[in-house]
Amino acid sequence: MAKSKREKSHKYPGVYYRPDADDKGRTFYIMYRQGGRDAKLIEEPVGKTSSGMTEAKAAQIRADRIRGKDQPNTEKRKFAAEARQAEQNRWTIEKIWQAYQEAHPEHKSRDRDISRYNAHIGPRFGKRVPEEMLTADIDTFKVETLKAGKSEGTIQRVISQLRAIINFGVKRGLCPPLHPGRLTIESIHVDSEKTEMLTEEQVKRLLEALDAEPDQDAAALIRLAMVTGMRKGALLALRWEDCYFNRKIITLRGESAKKGTTNYIPMNVAAHSILLKLSRTESPFVFPGKDGGQRRDYRRIARRVKKNAGLPADFRPLHGLRHNFASFLASSGKVDLYTIQKLLTHSSPQMTQRYAHLADEALRRASCVADTILNDQFMNTEEIN
Repeated sequence: MAKSKREKSHKYPGVYYRPDADDKGRTFYIMYRQGGRDAKLIEEPVGKTSSGMTEAKAAQIRADRIRGKDQPNTEKRKFAAEARQAEQNRWTIEKIWQAYQEAHPEHKSRDRDISRYNAHIGPRFGKRVPEEMLTADIDTFKVETLKAGKSEGTIQRVISQLRAIINFGVKRGLCPPLHPGRLTIESIHVDSEKTEMLTEEQVKRLLEALDAEPDQDAAALIRLAMVTGMRKGALLALRWEDCYFNRKIITLRGESAKKGTTNYIPMNVAAHSILLKLSRTESPFVFPGKDGGQRRDYRRIARRVKKNAGLPADFRPLHGLRHNFASFLASSGKVDLYTIQKLLTHSSPQMTQRYAHLADEALRRASCVADTILNDQFMNTEEIN
């Protein structure tokens, strides 16, 4: 079928129309120049009668185009394409975070990082680009998050993660280097010297709560933390092949260690007994998850045991037991700080110094014993004279 001929409007100059194939409607066109007679002649369709277009509306669109109040459809499409491209090239915190995850698929803190990003970083900074952010934005976040009841430790971890994401973007060329005059991500002071030591009564209640647990295999994870001081990551990653029962040694794999270094700790009598009582499955992990893979969550049983034992609200079930293990050794006066450092697999003696005051107290107690003996001897000598 031959295409119908375009006809000129008799009422509005520069407006044309072509009847549709079914002769039930029209398609309207406009012709105009922007910038005078010497400008390029532009021709464009503006709509059909079926969509509500009329000659009068087409004439108004033409007038707006000539005055520059509106852009031609071709220009609009061009600007829209440029805007989409600009958006694709705009590396927001969210896009950098996605690239960061792809570059670190096996990061040992991946689950916690994702949770922290979703709770704090994404909602506040996700749509921002680093070069548009200001130090004041970070300061406001700190103040508002503190007022919301979050701890300084939580805020510091969020800030550290945000800094890591931006630094990753800078190193990969996804965003320009930060200008210190605009954005400086400063850490906040966090008192990390807190040591958690349970009393004899609290230890007794904790053991009773563990004995009352229906899932004794899960309870064994907490028992092993009590008697070895192992970190949570090491406990969850522990495999049966890492437990050398004959040599009485436990291997702490570097892939799950805080500093990425493999270490070895002695398997004491208590740890040996706890491990032997565990149920063995086909899983290679000592404390497997439901699917036989590495266990990810222990908090439900930890919270329940903590509540049933009546432990302090701020006591951390596994990390607190690590502190308790070290504190008990230091305060006994029988174990020096160097040995405690090795048992805790601390990379430097400075990390173990938080227990120095307990060791000093043990020395003072020993000194008092000697003082009592010498005083008694001195008094006996005086009586003889």
